[in-house]
Amino acid sequence: MYKNKKIVLVIPAYNEEKLLAKTCSEIPDFIDNIVIIDDGSTDNTNRIMQEIAEKDERVIALTHLKNKGNGAARATGFKWCVEHDPDIVVTIDADGQMDCQDIPALIDPIIEGKTDFAKGNRLITGEAWKIIPRIRYLGNSALTLMTKIASGYWHVTDSQCGFTAARIEIYRTIALDKIYPDYGVFNDLLVTMNIFNFRVMDVPVKPVYGVGEKSGMRIGKVLFIMPLLMLRLFLRRMVQKYIIRDFHPLIFFYTFGTLLMLVDIPLIIRLFYFWGTTGLIPKINALAIMFCTFMGMQSILFAMLFDMEANKELKGH
Repeated sequence: MYKNKKIVLVIPAYNEEKLLAKTCSEIPDFIDNIVIIDDGSTDNTNRIMQEIAEKDERVIALTHLKNKGNGAARATGFKWCVEHDPDIVVTIDADGQMDCQDIPALIDPIIEGKTDFAKGNRLITGEAWKIIPRIRYLGNSALTLMTKIASGYWHVTDSQCGFTAARIEIYRTIALDKIYPDYGVFNDLLVTMNIFNFRVMDVPVKPVYGVGEKSGMRIGKVLFIMPLLMLRLFLRRMVQKYIIRDFHPLIFFYTFGTLLMLVDIPLIIRLFYFWGTTGLIPKINALAIMFCTFMGMQSILFAMLFDMEANKELKGH
């Protein structure tokens, strides 16, 4: 128990035979249960998990026979939590990149009623640039920008951080079977929580690197898969939150701005065609491109401002 609250820690693990035991050894005594999910590992992760469970009665060992993805493993842990009714659910990764000494900093704002969901932010200090590998830092920053737009939590940074704490009501509310099964789970959860108007806040945490971890981030996913996922999540939030649940005029601004930017495409093609064939730039064509570009961008920016205003109360204090 921590301040009279039952705390459960969820740890998804995939091929973490080198770091799982170390990670579990650093978990504070006030954690009531530790739910480890072996997500179809092909190394000795399952055996190590079972050994940890034998030594620590708090540990619940769950196994996926086949690898289903980070999100699916978390969902399995969340389902166990919903069935056993803790007050707060904390998640960390099995690779030792989270400092368990930061867990109280995530839990306290929830206990004090300041937020419903607290997530770690490794980028909030200048030290992160020095500690985190450059490609991961830049990839994370790009995903954070996309997540701000998709989720409506414009104040949230370091969206890919898996160090979180949540009121159990969140996992009772959302459809756990529909959680995105892979590493887009963090972005999917934020979008879903925004639809249900849960408060989210960032908490500074210490980034831990160089302990033998392997990154789950792949440049191909960042460049191709994740932008498509973000677009799908953004459209789902627009429909669910601003059309079905409560109509908001920002839909008109986003739609009008997008249409104008799309009209730009054939206009630009036409301009370059005439420029290439005649050596002259059609003045009306150029003016039309300028009009569509500026009006389109202005409409989209207005929509973003409306979105920020509509979600300002969802920022934890």
